[in-house]
Amino acid sequence: MAKKIIVERVQKLGSRPTLESRERQILDETITFSIPETHQKIIWAMSFRDDVPEPNGINVVVLDIVNNVPYIGGYPAGCIAYNKWKRPNPPQILFKYESGQWKRVTLAEFPPQISRANVIVGGPPAEGIEPFYTVEQVNEENHDINTPEYKTILREAMKTEWCPQYPSGPKAPLPITPISPPNNTGVKK
Repeated sequence: MAKKIIVERVQKLGSRPTLESRERQILDETITFSIPETHQKIIWAMSFRDDVPEPNGINVVVLDIVNNVPYIGGYPAGCIAYNKWKRPNPPQILFKYESGQWKRVTLAEFPPQISRANVIVGGPPAEGIEPFYTVEQVNEENHDINTPEYKTILREAMKTEWCPQYPSGPKAPLPITPISPPNNTGVKK
């Protein structure tokens, strides 16, 4: 029998990434809920900051409880996070709450009955945010999403990679020739 759970989602917002941006950048996110049978309070916390050394930035797509065990699934928030999470294919990061902490699990360990997005993907819009969303409202917010990895847990690898693979890490992908400074000494060579 399916049960509904009440989830509190708090996002700490930063500035707008560009002048024309309508939405503010998410810096941190905390999701809190309780397991219905045990009333155990569970907290999921995620940073979207690129300056932290550990993997970061997962946009949650699904949150569910199977046999009193919480699971969360999502996709990397951009190419930096995708690379930090070691370029998963399908591009999803899956977790199970076990022994008081979130543990990353494989697709084979993630319950197959958890498949469709059941939280507002990317978070609710900053303008007109509601204090509470029903299941129907969550589905309506996600209605226009056409990208499969944002709507479901994919069970097969994608044919193309999510982000380009650069040869050796965080440096310019194309060689850049330095420009010599102009000769301002007044001496001709």
